Amino acid sequence: MRAVVCQHAELGVQDLPEPVPARGQVRIQVTRCGICGSDLHARTGIDDWAEMAAEAGYDRFGRSDQPIVLGHEFCGEVAEHGPGAKGSLPTGTPVVALPLLRNAQGIDTTGLSVHAPGAYAEQMLVQESLMLPVPNGLDPDIAALTEPMAVAWHAVRRGDVGRKDVAIVIGCGPIGLGVILMLKAKGVRTVVASDYSPGRRALATACGADVVVDPAAQSPFAAAPSKGHVQGIPAVLELAVGTTEKLGRLPVGWWHAWRLVDTLGIEPKHPVIFECVGVPGVIDSIIGEAPLFSRVVVVGVCVGADQITPAMAINKEIDLRFVIGYTPLEFRDTLHMLADGKVDPRPLITGKVGLDGVSSAFTALGDPEAHAKILVDPRSSASEPEPVGR
Repeated sequence: MRAVVCQHAELGVQDLPEPVPARGQVRIQVTRCGICGSDLHARTGIDDWAEMAAEAGYDRFGRSDQPIVLGHEFCGEVAEHGPGAKGSLPTGTPVVALPLLRNAQGIDTTGLSVHAPGAYAEQMLVQESLMLPVPNGLDPDIAALTEPMAVAWHAVRRGDVGRKDVAIVIGCGPIGLGVILMLKAKGVRTVVASDYSPGRRALATACGADVVVDPAAQSPFAAAPSKGHVQGIPAVLELAVGTTEKLGRLPVGWWHAWRLVDTLGIEPKHPVIFECVGVPGVIDSIIGEAPLFSRVVVVGVCVGADQITPAMAINKEIDLRFVIGYTPLEFRDTLHMLADGKVDPRPLITGKVGLDGVSSAFTALGDPEAHAKILVDPRSSASEPEPVGR
């Protein structure tokens, strides 16, 4: 079979042996695979990821000197069941799967390990227990986005965003756009999006953002409706003193009323901010500009060292949360949100290539004005990204 192999940061199409499913595995014929920002970083920085993962106790990441087939956002069709597989989904069934594969030595991350080749290929292996049928005749272009949209759904759920909260999305690359889509699917009424790229801002609007700003011209925090957000230390001091004075007019001790507020979980109003850039300095800039008590959900992956000013976060009582991936349930629920039409990620898809065009697609994705998400169709002969109507 043909596959795109990455080794020493070089991408090239090679003929590889057809994968043979082991116990509990299924071989699928790949129909689509999305090119993820993680793939772009892995091409040149997978060694850094491997070392970081090893520090956390996981030593099965790929290395740059190994021949790795990237690709973890995929859909395909069942081609062969391995030994011990239930076989409940017959040959030809359209499927998606979580990108994890159980091998004899452990569980590998599909597309980021030499032991679990990814979907930049005509065929690949998936774990049957993590495989789901694609419902409602969902277009493979959309089904392939289950994985990145599940990342966005997990981030939104971890953000604990209410419908009346203000959500601010910093960075409108594919993950930021996915977060916007999922925020609107959850019913959040006010979503502010910020990106330097005019093209990305246009995509943010297409994905449903209510306010879209160029941070070079306006702060997204200034553009966001205040809705009672506490903007500075003098305001929080006034809030403490003023609230105590008001409660003191009640016929009971003010502390009884305050304790009731605590019991009910009532907090000062604050935005929920999603950092979707992953560049050093962004988290610190958000901490510096955000209103007090803001919740910051870090979705962008900054692999290198970064620096923040803890005292500023302390003074503002910033709630900082880091997220990665999704649960199997979130993955399943995302697939059905896509299939039921509750989320439409088509604005993200800006191009398609065949296996021979993956290298050129990596280059094209370096221009935010040209592309957001490029899909790989192993059956296509396109050697350059073919544009997709937005």
